[in-house]
Amino acid sequence: MNNVKKISRREFMKRTGQASGGLVFALSFASACQPEPGAVGPAAKAASSVTPNVYVNIRKDGIVEIICHRSEMGQGIRTSLPQVIADELEADWDKVQVIQAIGHEKYGDQNTDGSTSIRKHFDLLRNAGATAREMMIAAAASTWGVPASECNAREHAVHHAASDRSAGYGELVAVAAGMPQPKTAAFKAREGYRYIGKPMDTIDGMAFTTGRAMYGIDTVVPDMLYASIERCPAFGGTVKSYDDTAARAVAGVVDVLRMPEPTAPAFFNIQGGIAVIASNTWSAAEGRKALAIEWDRGANAVYESESYKKTLIASASAPGTAVLTRGDADVKTASVHEAIYYAPHLSQAPMEPPAATARVNADGSCEVWACVQDPQATRDTVAATLGVDKEQVTVNVTLLGGGFGRKSKPDFAAEAAWLARESGKPVKVTWSREDDIRHGYLHSVSAQYYRAGMDADGNTKSWLQRTSFPTIMSTFAPDANHPGGFELDLGLLDSPWHVPNMRLETCDAKAHLRIGWLRSVCNVFHAFGACSFVDELAHVKGEDPKDHLLRMIGPARKIDPATDGAKYTNYGQDLVIHPIDTGRLAAVAKKVAEMAGWGRELPKGRGLGIAAHRSFLSYVAAVAEVSVDENGKLIVHEAWTCIDAGTVINPDRVQAQMEGATIFGMSLALHGEITAKDGAVVQGNFDSYPMTRMNEAPDAIHCHIIESDAPPGGVGEPGVPPIAPAIVNAYFAASGKRVRELPLRNAGLT
Repeated sequence: MNNVKKISRREFMKRTGQASGGLVFALSFASACQPEPGAVGPAAKAASSVTPNVYVNIRKDGIVEIICHRSEMGQGIRTSLPQVIADELEADWDKVQVIQAIGHEKYGDQNTDGSTSIRKHFDLLRNAGATAREMMIAAAASTWGVPASECNAREHAVHHAASDRSAGYGELVAVAAGMPQPKTAAFKAREGYRYIGKPMDTIDGMAFTTGRAMYGIDTVVPDMLYASIERCPAFGGTVKSYDDTAARAVAGVVDVLRMPEPTAPAFFNIQGGIAVIASNTWSAAEGRKALAIEWDRGANAVYESESYKKTLIASASAPGTAVLTRGDADVKTASVHEAIYYAPHLSQAPMEPPAATARVNADGSCEVWACVQDPQATRDTVAATLGVDKEQVTVNVTLLGGGFGRKSKPDFAAEAAWLARESGKPVKVTWSREDDIRHGYLHSVSAQYYRAGMDADGNTKSWLQRTSFPTIMSTFAPDANHPGGFELDLGLLDSPWHVPNMRLETCDAKAHLRIGWLRSVCNVFHAFGACSFVDELAHVKGEDPKDHLLRMIGPARKIDPATDGAKYTNYGQDLVIHPIDTGRLAAVAKKVAEMAGWGRELPKGRGLGIAAHRSFLSYVAAVAEVSVDENGKLIVHEAWTCIDAGTVINPDRVQAQMEGATIFGMSLALHGEITAKDGAVVQGNFDSYPMTRMNEAPDAIHCHIIESDAPPGGVGEPGVPPIAPAIVNAYFAASGKRVRELPLRNAGLT
C-alpha cells in the first residue's frame, strides 16, 4: 500500500521549484517582501551607509538598497521602479537589493492604482538615482581633491580619467555620509540608459516559482487568532438578533464578536456583521456556519438587477446633463442611427482574496500586515477605526495575489485591527471567495445611449452620447447619484471622434451596492459602447470597419475637452505634456490591423473585429479573430494588441500586462456579470462568476509596443478597454448578429 502524505500548495511549490533546476533562476535581490538576511537596520545605517534620499541607501559593502514604495501585485513594479533609480545611479544590477516600503507619507503617493506608478514617478525616481550618483561623485572629488566636473560615474564606481583613479560606491560611503544631500541633478541622456527600456526578469521570480513569496494570506505572527466574518447579504443592512451558541460549541472557537455597524457613506469602514474568532481557519469557518442571524436588510433590500437594468436604460434614454457641447448635436441630417449598450456590475475577483493581520500593543499602537494597494489609506483607516494617531500605526505591505483595484480599499485591514484590539491578541481576517464577490466594492453597472446623424455621403455629422451608471462617489458621499468629475474623464470627455457636432450627457443613477474601481474603471463600459457603436456605423454605411474607425478618429490633432465646456483633469497630469493625441490613437489602430493581416480572406464563420481606445495617458488598439461553431458558440482564436505608452521602462512587463489585459478583458466580455436579488449579490465563486479558462484562451496573443520618447503613460489598465468591443465586433463580422449587452454568455455564445 502506498503511503499518502498531504502537503500544502506552498510546500508543493517549494519542492517542485527545488527540483526544477533550469526552470528557476536565482536573483540576488531581497525578494518576496521579506527582509534580506543581515539587512542594515536604522541604528546601523548611520555608521555604515549613506542615504541620499528616502528611496536610496548605499552601504559600505557596496550594496545599494532601493526602497519600493509601490505594491507588487504581479505587474512587476518591484523590478521596474528600481530599474529607473539604478539606471540614473549607475548602479550594477547585481548589487541592488529591493526593500518594500511601509506606508508613510514621506514616500509620496503610494496608492498603486490608476496605472500611476511609472507615469507619475518617472522623474521623481530618476531624480532619486541622479542625486545619489552626484553625491558619490562629490565624495570622490573631495577625497581626491579634484573638481567634481572632472569625475564621472559608471558601473557602480566613480572615475577620474586624468589621474586614472576609481573608487567603488562602497568605498565612498564614509565621506559621502558627511556631505550635504543634493536636491536635484541632471538626468542621463536616453542613449546612455543601461536598464530603462530594457527587458528584465522580475526580481521576485524565484520566490514566485518556489513558493517562498509571502502574500497577505500567508502572514503568521506569534499567538495569532483567525477570524471569519458573516456580513449582511444586502449592503448597508444590520444585525437584528443572533444566536452564537452553536458557533461557540465548535472546537477551536475562541470568541464571537458583533462588528461595528455599517456607516453611511461606506468609505473604507467596517460594514458590520458577526465575527467568529478561532485558533485556526477551519474552526473559524465552521463556527461562522453555525451562527443563527436575523438580518435587517435595510433600504437596499429592494435591489434587483433585472428591474434596475430597465430603470438604468430608461435613464440613459431620456435627456441628461450636458457635460460637453460642440456645435449642435441635434442638427438635421439625412439619416440617424441609434443604439443602447449595457454592461453589468463586475467583481475584481483577485486570485488572493483580501487578507490582513493586525496586532494592537499595550500602548495602543498597531501593526498591520496586509495585501494592500494603498498602505497610506490603510494607515489612515486603521487609525480612525482604533481612534489613535496614524503615527501609532505601521502598515507592512506584503505581496498581492492580484488586486485590480479591490485592495486599494482597506476595509479588511480595519476589521483585523478592530478585532485584534477587542480580542487582545493578533488577529488575521481572511475573506473567502464568496465574501469578496458578494461584499466587495463592485465595478458599476452601466447603460449608454448613442445617436449618430449622417449626411447623404455617409459622413458622421452629429454624435449624441448619454451615460448612466451608479457613481463611485456614492461610496464617499451621501446621496451621490451623479457621476463624479474624474469618472467622466475615463473614456467620455476625451472622446476622439472627428465629428463637428457632439453632445455628451450624464444621467442620474442610484447605487444599491458598494461601488468601487476595477481595472480601467469607467473606460471598460465607455470603450465597449463607443467602439462597438462606431463599428455599427461602419456596417450601416457599408464601409470597412478598420477604415471607418480611422475616419472617425480623423486627422492627427490635439483635443482639449475644456474648450467645449467640459472640466477635464487628464488623469491628474498636464494636458500639454500628455495631450489627447488622435495621431497616436490612429497609429496603434493601423499597426494592430497590419499585425492581424486585416483584409485577408477568412473561412466562412470567422471574423475580425477592431477597437482602439485611449486611457490612463496611453493608446491601445486590439484586433480579435473569432469564429462561431456549429452550436453557435463563440471561439476567440487569436488576439493582437498594440500599445503606445510613451517611454517604456521594462518591455517584458508591458508585454505581460497586455497579455494579462487580453485575458482579463475576455473574462469581462464572455462571462463577467454580478447580479442581485433582494439586495444580495447572487454570484459567489468561480462556478457562478467564471473567468476565461485555458480551453477558451486564444491560440496566441500578439503584442507590439510602439517606440516613443514621449513621457510614460499607464500600462496596467489601458490594455483592457478595447478587448470586449474587438470581440463583439468580430462576432458581428463572423455571424452578422450584433450584441449590445455584456456578458456574451447571456446571449448563449459561450
